[in-house]
Amino acid sequence: MNTLEYVPVPAFADNYIWLVSDGRDAVAVDPGEAAPVGAYLAERGWRLSAILLTHHHADHVGGVADLIGDTPIPVYGPAAEAIPVVTHALSGGDRVRLSAPHLDLEVLDVPGHTRGHIAYFEAGAGATPPHVFCGDTLFACGCGRLFEGTPAQMLASLDALAALPGETRVHCAHEYTLSNIRFALACDPDNERLQAWRDEASALRERSVPTLPTTIAHERAVNPFLRADDPAVRDTLAEQLHETVPDRLAAFTLMREWKNRFR
Repeated sequence: MNTLEYVPVPAFADNYIWLVSDGRDAVAVDPGEAAPVGAYLAERGWRLSAILLTHHHADHVGGVADLIGDTPIPVYGPAAEAIPVVTHALSGGDRVRLSAPHLDLEVLDVPGHTRGHIAYFEAGAGATPPHVFCGDTLFACGCGRLFEGTPAQMLASLDALAALPGETRVHCAHEYTLSNIRFALACDPDNERLQAWRDEASALRERSVPTLPTTIAHERAVNPFLRADDPAVRDTLAEQLHETVPDRLAAFTLMREWKNRFR
């Protein structure tokens, strides 16, 4: 039985800092702000035992120094990015094995949002589902902006995430779901699963309940950035943007550029 708890701690305007705990020890993923993590740990009586970072942006790493203080807590992060607080530099194919809480994570290279962005995949076993901590690469119904990478890199990264088992819980780092759904419906207006998700997600946010985690299977069905090869999506892009859409990379590139200016 999986006794781990996966908690999204709100930070800033729309970040989630994920805590994974066995009820005593906890791992923090992308703690951009120290105060909400410290408060939650104190409330639950948990001890911070490790920190996982996906990329270098300040809203993901800014709270690390205050959280660790003088305590020798290991900080894992991407080898391809300069993050001074990282003690264990990682690249795709590496593993992170923690004993408290017990976690065995595979590191995935998912560049695009930043040059060295990584994700952490927990395979799960038996009735325990897999989990992936994907930072700002994959969002519910969306994907990250291309600050440092290319469309081809981001599409390959999304393909790698979409290839994970369908039941994988997707722990994104931002509550962007409602705005992403509005854009997704502009790209894929006849998608009934997406229409139902709009209503479900709206009801969750009205109650201030997180829309995360989602699942890989769900994202395959409703996320237009994972559906760049879908004829309906490509036809909509061609009609709305008055562009030729010869292949899925062109579709993805047009979608990402459209999302940048979509209101």
